[in-house]
Amino acid sequence: MNYRCFAVLGALAVSLPAAAQQVTLKIAHFLPSAAPTQQRVLQPWCDDLGKESAGRIVCQFYPAMQLGGTPSQLVDQVKNGIADVVWTGPGYSAGRFPAIEAFELPFMVADSTSSSKALWTFYEQHAQKEFAAYKVLAFHTDGGQAIHTAKVPVIGLSNFKDLKLRTSTRVGAKTLAALGGSPVAMPPAQVTEAIAKGVVDGSFGAWELVFPTKLSEVTKYHAQPAPGGAFPTATVLAVLMNKAKYDGLPADLKAIVDKHSGSALVAKFGAVFDDESAKARQKIVEVGNKITNLPPAEISAMMKATAMVEDEWAKQASEKGLDGKALVAAARQLTGTGK
Repeated sequence: MNYRCFAVLGALAVSLPAAAQQVTLKIAHFLPSAAPTQQRVLQPWCDDLGKESAGRIVCQFYPAMQLGGTPSQLVDQVKNGIADVVWTGPGYSAGRFPAIEAFELPFMVADSTSSSKALWTFYEQHAQKEFAAYKVLAFHTDGGQAIHTAKVPVIGLSNFKDLKLRTSTRVGAKTLAALGGSPVAMPPAQVTEAIAKGVVDGSFGAWELVFPTKLSEVTKYHAQPAPGGAFPTATVLAVLMNKAKYDGLPADLKAIVDKHSGSALVAKFGAVFDDESAKARQKIVEVGNKITNLPPAEISAMMKATAMVEDEWAKQASEKGLDGKALVAAARQLTGTGK
């Protein structure tokens, strides 16, 4: 009898401290640690988790692919538990998450704040199934990708002919090809060197990335829609958590993660990306580079040239069992870019 009591007490002594032990979240992403994504969004998010959990949740960052692999492999690293949380672009894994790609279609995204909010709604309504293997913490867009070139300024549709640009996603590559350019896929960390060596002429890229990746040092010309206009393409980005890691958290820690994720984290990403984009534009002018706001007539010509990308995407989505046209219509309604 006494032995049983000691056994029960011993089990309690082990289980009670376990519930109060620290939980370390290994967070991986593809940018340098100094990038605003880590410094202004993910680190403050971690600080909030730590504060509200009385130090029971701590984060360990692995920026710039320090866990190995390439950005396209981050979705598998978090799925398989190599990382607990990742920030990445689902579109880096071409064709794997077809529904969410709708927000990367031509002239869908005009800024990060409004499009990220719309994207989160789109995910909740249309794309949860393809992310069922993850605990989804947030979705957002990069706010749209401008055209950054080293030697040739882009002032209209004709300038894209034979222009070699780095593109970040499958849809972005198709968009550039429809405009007459030659897409080249590569991780963000390789873009600056590739431009410096003349491997590519420039890059499609979000303003937020221009200084963290030192794109500002190898490009002189930057083209974008007029303020408020939608960009030729954009990248969907996500914060994904290993599902088993989340499921294994005590209920109170799950509640803390939930409170600071979802729409709250989406809004933070949107605000920071738009703020960093505004700062980047200002700094670009200060260093003497030229920003061209593409004329409405040229935007119209570009939209006409890329209409085929949307039609083809809808057809391919339908072949995968999705209602492609309905997904496009939903995305355009949510972003206010309906035709």
